[in-house]
Amino acid sequence: MANASPRPQRPSPSRTPWGPALALGLALACAMAPSLAQSQRETERKLAQMRQELRDISQERRKLEGQRGEASRQLREADEKVARTSRNLSQTESALREQQQALADLQARRAGLQQNLTRQRAALAGLLQAAYRIGDNAPLKLMLSQDTVADANRLLAYHRYVQRERARQIQGLTQDLASLNEVEQQIEQRRLALAQTREQQQQQSRALADERRQRATTVSQLDGRYQERADREKAIGQDAKALEQLLANLRAAAARAEAERRAAAQRAAAEAAAQAKSGNRGTKTPPKVVASAPAPKVGGLGWPVSGKLLARYGGRLPDGHTSNGVLIGAPSGTPVTAVADGTVVFSDWMTGYGMILIIDHGNGYMSLYAHNDSLLRDAGAAVKRGEAVAKVGNSGGQGTSALYFELRRNGQPVDPGGWLQRR
Repeated sequence: MANASPRPQRPSPSRTPWGPALALGLALACAMAPSLAQSQRETERKLAQMRQELRDISQERRKLEGQRGEASRQLREADEKVARTSRNLSQTESALREQQQALADLQARRAGLQQNLTRQRAALAGLLQAAYRIGDNAPLKLMLSQDTVADANRLLAYHRYVQRERARQIQGLTQDLASLNEVEQQIEQRRLALAQTREQQQQQSRALADERRQRATTVSQLDGRYQERADREKAIGQDAKALEQLLANLRAAAARAEAERRAAAQRAAAEAAAQAKSGNRGTKTPPKVVASAPAPKVGGLGWPVSGKLLARYGGRLPDGHTSNGVLIGAPSGTPVTAVADGTVVFSDWMTGYGMILIIDHGNGYMSLYAHNDSLLRDAGAAVKRGEAVAKVGNSGGQGTSALYFELRRNGQPVDPGGWLQRR
């Protein structure tokens, strides 16, 4: 309100005609503008740097994603090579056992023939000794020693027949022994060749296992780097959004400060004009300044393998995921057996499971056996309960040698613990 006065007075040169509050508001608005502008430029600079870093990290993440895909493909190839080599090694060992059994049977047969040959030779020796005792002209002596010519002829015929038969049997036994010796040499050669093949396959299996461990390590490292970049990208993205919000707040504050400065200037000009016109001083209500701010033991007859229970049904797997089955730790190469009769419906490599085999048991039940070193049955094969279908391993990038077993009914995972104990 303007104060009345007996007579008009001119404004004093030492006092502003706008009032202290209006002057303060205008000063604050003018002071805020450079500060907000500087903060806005700094925020824009940081935001530009953050966006560039975000682009670099995103590009690196996409590159790592490609490397992960290639490494996963190489890991699958390594798993499949190990599986093929392990299966071939099992077949070679089975063939070697068959050859060893055949060799043992042949040796037993040869021993029997040698015993028969010894008996035949002893009998022939008896005949020869008898002929020797009779001396020269044995047939004549036999004939003269008989009372009748018919008896003499009959004895002579018997004598010749027995000698020829003994000689024929000895000749046959000798030929059989020669044939057996030849067959025995062939079996021994095959056995030696199989033993050499087994040694080569074992060396190849060890080399492939080393290669697979290296591939798994590479995949694990790439997964770690990929996850680190993804987390960093997410964090930077959140920071960038926060900076964008801050920048928007700064721009809005700068706009408000500029609007308030202009409004204060306009009010000051209008007040000055009004006071100049009326000669009265007035006090203005000071403008409001708005502040802004920016692993127990398991196993038994019904279980696929015996070992340490590393993860229960519904528990946590080593990679942090929830388990829909059980993870059983066991030495590499341990036989994995079918938990029930059924038909193999899948036998191959699968991402996340490695070498995996699935058996359909009927009535909606299916069992799953994963992370194997090798698969011993192909799709379509009929299997019996307790029959070996795979060998424990760590395919699929699993860090430890273990079997992941899962039981499903009508496509849904169920707790296999009670079902296995009832088998």
